[in-house]
Amino acid sequence: MISIIIPIYNESDNIDPLYEKLTNELSVLNSEYEVILVNDGSKDNSYDKLCEIAFKNSKFKVVNLRRNFGQTAAMMAGIDYADGDVIVPMDGDLQNDPADIKLLLDKLDEGYDVVSGWRKERQDAAITRNFVSRIANKVISRISGVRLHDYGCSLKVYRKDVLKDVKLYGEMHRFIPIYASWFGAKVAEIPVRHHPRIHGESKYGLERVGKVILDLLVVKYFSKYLSKPIYVFGGFGFLSLLISVLSLGYAFMLKFFENISFIQTPLPLLSVMTFVTGVMSILMGFLAEMIVRTYYESQGKDIYLVRNTINLEGK
Repeated sequence: MISIIIPIYNESDNIDPLYEKLTNELSVLNSEYEVILVNDGSKDNSYDKLCEIAFKNSKFKVVNLRRNFGQTAAMMAGIDYADGDVIVPMDGDLQNDPADIKLLLDKLDEGYDVVSGWRKERQDAAITRNFVSRIANKVISRISGVRLHDYGCSLKVYRKDVLKDVKLYGEMHRFIPIYASWFGAKVAEIPVRHHPRIHGESKYGLERVGKVILDLLVVKYFSKYLSKPIYVFGGFGFLSLLISVLSLGYAFMLKFFENISFIQTPLPLLSVMTFVTGVMSILMGFLAEMIVRTYYESQGKDIYLVRNTINLEGK
């Protein structure tokens, strides 16, 4: 079964045409499907329209959130309620084309675990959306090591086992291909169509760029240092201690060779501050190590993921 997940926030004018396009395109698929519409605290009559659709077509299901939690939370809710073996998230503003779902599924059938859409000819504002997005995508690709042209495209296809145990926060829904790739999934990207918005207003602005970059740093930290936080805190601590020693040494050199008193230079103060910072960072690393061990051992969590085994049935 295929589960299409669509977060909805104030899209009342787009819901009916979206329903028509989806039913037309999904009817030609040789697979069972469901459409999970997540009402993310809409303030217009989006919820009423979603209910009308659900009453006349049982394949369309509605998850109604108590308030606006954001796109990532809405998508996570849809994933949690999905019964399909394949998950297809997309936007509800008609900018994604439902006809591209089949293209993504065909690519998935070639042996991939994730297929991401690439809005190659994006129909958005040239500077505030397209240019900024290109820069952000290059930064994300560089930091993550996963080369995609368009992380922000909601239209993607995932095998559900790739999403197992994935918990999303902030703006992290766009980073699922990164998570999947780090855990051994095969990721592909293909161009998809992108239409200009006709009804409603975009919910995205430049303020999201900073949030996305910060979320990416969290993802990067979790991928490399979640199980060994001492490497981060300890590394910074030793760097601070090194700066402390060098500052103090330079202060003594100025004192004995240049006859410059300690009170004439900020180096002694810098040495003390960096020494204290270094010691505290190392101690925080030890504390983080204890928290990580409690996290894994108290819940019986493994520190690895197994794709499959051979001759170890039942274990």
